[in-house]
Amino acid sequence: MSKVGIIYWSSTGNTEAMAQAVEEGAKAAGADVEIMEVADADVDKALSYDVLALGCPAMGDEELEDTVFQPVFEACEPKLAGRKVALFGSYGWGDGDWMRSWEEKCQNDGVALAADSVICNEEPDDEAQTACIELGKAIC
Repeated sequence: MSKVGIIYWSSTGNTEAMAQAVEEGAKAAGADVEIMEVADADVDKALSYDVLALGCPAMGDEELEDTVFQPVFEACEPKLAGRKVALFGSYGWGDGDWMRSWEEKCQNDGVALAADSVICNEEPDDEAQTACIELGKAIC
């Protein structure tokens, strides 16, 4: 059984809803799952999982939230090479450039993206919820 950690940051609740759907999918696939806000995580906690699902919405000029999420991600980043990681998040403008940049950064660091990333515009609709559930299943 995979031990899956879902670590996210959410301002409006949209990315939190996505995290809960990822959790639903991972549990349905039989994984041991722990979900938490990034403020409750650190490098040791993040690296204790077999698989890590990270969620962060687009902020500013389509970038990761830089006061809480990005510092934790950057602290973990050098140690994620070879690990299974999945990414998800919501946005309110733009076209998903923050996610493409985040994926590229991970791939350049040797991170094994475990599944296609999931993004949604604003609140996750049924299609986005389903995609998050499938993401949760795929990472197990």
